[in-house]
Amino acid sequence: MNPVYIVDSIRTPRARVKNGGLNKLNPYELLDVLYKDIRQKNFLDLCSIDEVILGCVTQYGEQAGNIAKASALYSKYPDSISGLTVNRFCSSSLDAINLGYLKIQSQQANNVISGGVEMMSRIPMLSDDAAIWNDIEIAGQAKIFLMGSGADLIASLFDISRDKVDRQALQSQQKAFNAQKNNHFKSIVPVINKNKSVYCVEDECIRPDTTIESLASLDPSFKKLGEQGVDQAQLNFFPSLKEIVHVHTAGNSPAMADAASITLLSNKEIQENGQKARARILSVATVNDDPLLVLSGCMLATQEILSQNNLKVADIDLFEIHEAFASTMIHCQKELKIDDTKLNVNGGCIALGHPMGATGSIMVSTLIDELERRDLKSGIVATSGAAGAGTALLIERI
Repeated sequence: MNPVYIVDSIRTPRARVKNGGLNKLNPYELLDVLYKDIRQKNFLDLCSIDEVILGCVTQYGEQAGNIAKASALYSKYPDSISGLTVNRFCSSSLDAINLGYLKIQSQQANNVISGGVEMMSRIPMLSDDAAIWNDIEIAGQAKIFLMGSGADLIASLFDISRDKVDRQALQSQQKAFNAQKNNHFKSIVPVINKNKSVYCVEDECIRPDTTIESLASLDPSFKKLGEQGVDQAQLNFFPSLKEIVHVHTAGNSPAMADAASITLLSNKEIQENGQKARARILSVATVNDDPLLVLSGCMLATQEILSQNNLKVADIDLFEIHEAFASTMIHCQKELKIDDTKLNVNGGCIALGHPMGATGSIMVSTLIDELERRDLKSGIVATSGAAGAGTALLIERI
């Protein structure tokens, strides 16, 4: 089996959805910034790239039509490159990397561009009008609930209070602001488009003025949805619960965002231009937890990849685990017993933003940046998707 190396992992800034710095660009124009960056670095002959695999959750409108293949053509990459767009909910771009890993490992490919895109300001979440989100009969039969309802269920099942989730959100904001202030995010590629007056060079979703008091003042976001029948449906599945507590607000939920990300994979450690790869992928894992828990997959995926490699939490230097909602992160950290000093050390999606189809690959770039900055060796990225989906990746810095 071929070894699989991460040659580079880059991303755009994460921009706010409302009045954000990227919303004048379509997904093709945004991805083109990253394609150009890879081209200019001249790691290899572009004709040696076998496939582009991109994650995208809302494949509708501008993001429909196999955007992986279409965007490569738009950016004038060779016609010979195949394209595949994947959707495993919020795990999509990490699954894109894992698929690229498996193709190279099994000698079906030599070089693969993986990553993802999500322009949530232009193609809003749920705009594809999927029945599983709109038809309560279908949703109940499939045991699928919206992510926020799942987060409130986790808080209810594991006695996670409003104060705890707000403090988790505050910690995320503080870590992210510190990272941005100290230039920890080295893999950001600035997005500058003079024709459309776009100048976006850093993550926009961080709110450094956040306080525990400002978080406490926000109203629950998913209480009304619960009153419309979701609470009762969840209670029917979990009769031991007396009620669903609604603790998640706009302040302790992941911020919607626009962004794109690319992770270039290769079977060679040294590229044609002499550049050494940044990391090696040692193992991947895909799992599915109880769909009713919605967002618990990141915890199960982390446990699975540790077990596959006969490792313990103490053996890993850094973890980037999907901060899908505050309660999910609190429960995951408690169960896995990961110390704050090695978990999401530069903040999570609550502060930094969650462009769904791009987040996993962004987390890979963040992890590699931090391993390099601290001169550390090993790291795990794990993501959650809806319906209990979970994906994980174990890497070793070179």
